[in-house]
Amino acid sequence: MTYQHILFDVADGIARLTLNRPDRLNSFNTVMHAEVRGALATIADGSKARVLVITGAGRGFCAGQDLGDRAVAPGGTAVDLGESIEKYYKPLIVTLRNLPLPVIAAVNGVAAGAGANIALACDLVIAARSASFVQAFSKLGLVPDSGGTWFLPRLVGTARAMGLAFLGEKLSAEQAAQWGLIWRSVEDTELAAAVDALARQLAAAPTRGIARTKQALYESWGRTLEQQLDTERDYQRELGRTADYAEGVAAFTEKRSPNFTGR
Repeated sequence: MTYQHILFDVADGIARLTLNRPDRLNSFNTVMHAEVRGALATIADGSKARVLVITGAGRGFCAGQDLGDRAVAPGGTAVDLGESIEKYYKPLIVTLRNLPLPVIAAVNGVAAGAGANIALACDLVIAARSASFVQAFSKLGLVPDSGGTWFLPRLVGTARAMGLAFLGEKLSAEQAAQWGLIWRSVEDTELAAAVDALARQLAAAPTRGIARTKQALYESWGRTLEQQLDTERDYQRELGRTADYAEGVAAFTEKRSPNFTGR
């Protein structure tokens, strides 16, 4: 397909999606939303890719919503921002979380507003040292959206979540990693290589096991320990019948590297 505001390809089990509006810091408009939604739909069943990498073109990851796209309705009245969340951002966040494959956010620059929370919706976040995360909503009199009020307290605790949300200050990638908001911060010159190595590692991993691990971890917040133990039992029962489990056991016994197929 030909896209106007994103780049997307799948090769060697790795899907790469680049937000491509660098002149607008890759902020979202309705066209970009539609293109991202269409691209993600092509890998939603897990048959075409075993890992997804999301990044931004140019000097930023994503500045969230392009305010010039839907800031006001005709006549100067404010648009229904709740409708925007329901129609565009909620489906995007839910889709990222529900993909049956690991999702890596390669944050190459500023991630602000919804852009910051789209990154946090991914399973692993690697950021360049010069990157930053900004909950910019308070500057507009808004509440953090795109899952921000859900992700932040779970990742960094209530006190830090309040500070980030109330003040809208930049959080450096290094500090984000120290706080546990993201997985890693690396030197700018090392970002591409670090992301590529991680993507290749995950593309060669037992995909169904990774997908169930992702699901079990995210859903654990809504379960008791006993319920989670039952979930682990059910997933182990299912995964114990897969070809990847058999291959993993054989490789361990034969003292060789496994050749997982994702099945």
